[in-house]
Amino acid sequence: MSWFRIDDTAYGHPKVLKAKNPAYGLWSRCGSYAAQQLTDGMIPGVVAELYGTAPQVRKLVAAGLWHEHGHTCSHPRCAQPAPGDYYMHDYLDYNPSRANVEQGRDRAADRQKRAREKATEQRNQTRNHSDSSHETNSFAGERSAENPESVSENIAFPKLFAGQEGLSQRDGMDPSRSPRPDPSPTTSFGGSNPPNPQGGKAAAGSLVEAWWTTYGRGTAQSRTTVRRAVEDALANGLDAQLLAAAMDRLGQTSKPVTGGTLQFALSDIRRTSPGADVIPLDPNAPRRLGRAAQAAAVMAQILAEENAQ
Repeated sequence: MSWFRIDDTAYGHPKVLKAKNPAYGLWSRCGSYAAQQLTDGMIPGVVAELYGTAPQVRKLVAAGLWHEHGHTCSHPRCAQPAPGDYYMHDYLDYNPSRANVEQGRDRAADRQKRAREKATEQRNQTRNHSDSSHETNSFAGERSAENPESVSENIAFPKLFAGQEGLSQRDGMDPSRSPRPDPSPTTSFGGSNPPNPQGGKAAAGSLVEAWWTTYGRGTAQSRTTVRRAVEDALANGLDAQLLAAAMDRLGQTSKPVTGGTLQFALSDIRRTSPGADVIPLDPNAPRRLGRAAQAAAVMAQILAEENAQ
C-alpha cells in the first residue's frame, strides 16, 4: 500500500489559501489517485473532470499547485504533462516514485519468501528430529526386550555356590532338559488361527484390520502407526500367531502397539505359558547328593576309620 503525503502546514500555505477549499479538495483526491496508481504526480484530464469542475482545475493551475501542458516551472522534477493532462507541483519531493515503490515491494516479497522458506525448513527439521527420536527409542526398546534373561544368564557365579562343582543331571551327555515349548495362544480378535504369516504387507493388513475392529476405539494410535509396527515385526521373522497374541495382550491392557511393547508382550507370554519353565527330570538318572549330605558322609567315614583303629 502506498500513501499520498501532505505537509502538516499545508492548511495555511499561500497556494492553498489562494485556491480555496473546493479546489484543495480536488487536489487531495487526485493526489491519492496518483499515489495509488503510481503516476509519479501525473493527473489525467479525465480524472480531474471526474472528481472536480473546470473552475476548480483553473484555480489549482493559477495557484501553482498544478501544471498544465507547456508550463514553465523551473523545478527540475516537475514533468511536462500531455495536452489535456496535469502535473502536481513538487509531487516527487514528498512522495516516492513508481520505481522506488516497486523496488520496495520486490524487497518485501523477497523477505516474505525467505521467511516462509525458513519456517518450512524449521518445521521439517523438527518433524524429522521427532521421527528419528521415536524410531531410536523404539529400536532401543526392541533390543532390550529381545532377550530379557541375557543379563542373569551371563552372571559369573562363584564356585562356592551349590551345584558349581562337577556335573549335574543337566550337564550329562544325554541331557534330560527338553526345549522350552512355544505357546500356542488364542486371540480374542483373531481366533486360534490368525492370518497366514506369508504375504508380507497383506498379512500385516489382515492382522491390523482384525485388531482394529476389536481395540481401535480404545487406542490413541493411528491405524498407520499400528500397521508399521506389525509390518516391521513380520519382516523380522516373528511368527504371525505369536504376533497376534502379543497384539491381543496390548489391546486388552490399552497399551500402544510398537516394536518395544510387542517384544515385552511376547516375553511375558513366553514366561507365563503353561510348561514354559518346567524342566522334566529323568527318573533313571543316578541321584546326586547335596553338599550337606556329602559332608555328613565324609564325617561318617572318618569316624568309622577312627573306631576301626
